[in-house]
Amino acid sequence: MIVVTGATGQFGRLVIDALLERGTPASEIVAAVRTPAKAADIAARGVEVREADYTRPETLVPAFTGADKLLFVSSNGPEADRIAQHTAAVAAAAEARVGQLLYTSVYAASESPLGLSRVHRDTEARIAATGLPTVLLRNGWYTENYTGSLAGAVERGVVAGSAGEGRIASASRADYAEAAAIVLLGDDQAGKVYELTGDTNWSLAELAAEAAKQSGKEVAYANLPAEQYAGILNGVGLPSFLVELLVDADLQVAAGALEGITGDLSGLLGRPTTPLADTVAVALKG
Repeated sequence: MIVVTGATGQFGRLVIDALLERGTPASEIVAAVRTPAKAADIAARGVEVREADYTRPETLVPAFTGADKLLFVSSNGPEADRIAQHTAAVAAAAEARVGQLLYTSVYAASESPLGLSRVHRDTEARIAATGLPTVLLRNGWYTENYTGSLAGAVERGVVAGSAGEGRIASASRADYAEAAAIVLLGDDQAGKVYELTGDTNWSLAELAAEAAKQSGKEVAYANLPAEQYAGILNGVGLPSFLVELLVDADLQVAAGALEGITGDLSGLLGRPTTPLADTVAVALKG
């Protein structure tokens, strides 16, 4: 049995889709979700839905029990909250004695300068201490991290950021989800660490240029001081922890933190990763 946490999130849903598309019987998949009512469409496909709320540890062991493989999808939120949630999830996986634990970490977690990598290093250490057979899926950036707000940027004519000329070896969210499904269905995976990146990297100036090409409008990249970029993000109502994360990410991109290309992702997929232009096209279609 395969248990997928966060299964009503964007990533988790794509993993469920990929498992089913690869012929996994729905009866062998469990969608572990915080709010089961939001998983009615998943249940309608024959997938078992179980409550699994990282903030309510008592829900986790029953959700994970019987898992031959558990895909532990990392949570979102402030760092302290995430560490507490991940600690509960890892403890529950150990208590439930899952057969294999797969964790969605971050690219180059061991040495990454990204602020968000602290959570992942802490979680990886906690997982290692359990002694459970483990696979680390160290995901690079989703291209959608930048294209999600691209339509609005095109209307304004400006892609704003603080990444300088830094480059991002991203892939689509669906690429990473498909890779997770492939590993879940694979044999002899325990102990492996996958550093997952796109096949090519790009700069925010190149993102702006691609958006201009596809939209037929003038779009430029504005490289801003961190304080000014933070002010813009605060101005649109983003929570402070997310503003801090996004600004830090751009500054680390400028220093080269996400430019590396490994080939692990395309190797798992058996095809090239999704090009930037394809994800831009989807974003601009609305």
